[in-house]
Amino acid sequence: MSRYRGSVCRMCRRENMKLFLKGDRCFSDKCSFDRRPYAPGQHGQRRGKVSDYGIQLREKQKVKRLYGLSEKQFRLTFGKAEQKKGITGTNLLAHLESRLDNVVYRMGFVNSRIQGRHFVRHNHFLVNGIRVNIPSYVVKAGDVIEIREKSRKVQAVNEAMDAVVRRGVPQWLELDKDGFKGTVKSLPMREDITLPIQEQLIVELYSK
Repeated sequence: MSRYRGSVCRMCRRENMKLFLKGDRCFSDKCSFDRRPYAPGQHGQRRGKVSDYGIQLREKQKVKRLYGLSEKQFRLTFGKAEQKKGITGTNLLAHLESRLDNVVYRMGFVNSRIQGRHFVRHNHFLVNGIRVNIPSYVVKAGDVIEIREKSRKVQAVNEAMDAVVRRGVPQWLELDKDGFKGTVKSLPMREDITLPIQEQLIVELYSK
């Protein structure tokens, strides 16, 4: 599968908001978005008028990049959300939030979703006592996610857990910091997702 290997800070500047793709760097003075809050490229500072389609496209790109999905992955996820009962946009966000790479980030075990995907792929986490190395694995209410015994001394994990106080843990998750584990208390509701996302624009884009 293809991977984006360019500067992820360009993504934040292109979407005109912090996507928190670089962990602690996003909170420091080194953050590229804070230093250059305009689109990348030669004409980045000259933003022209954007069409309705352009607004919808940018919203889709923003969410896709925020959760680190490829175009194909995002479209497949949207298809699953569309097939479920309920509001398609809400289903989409709930599905994205329930991905294992996002959950370990939300719990504070890693500093970013990119790092979360990397650590999941390298077998650092157990779900209900079973090793799971699929970043797109969707957690369920009652699932217990823990860091493997051998991985609890990894410096990056401990640094992330020290910084979890700054980010906070969502109400639908529960963190046992001393036990290096967390519990999915319930599936995320729309009000639990505080990111500035207008999911209806994505639904309108894919409905064309």
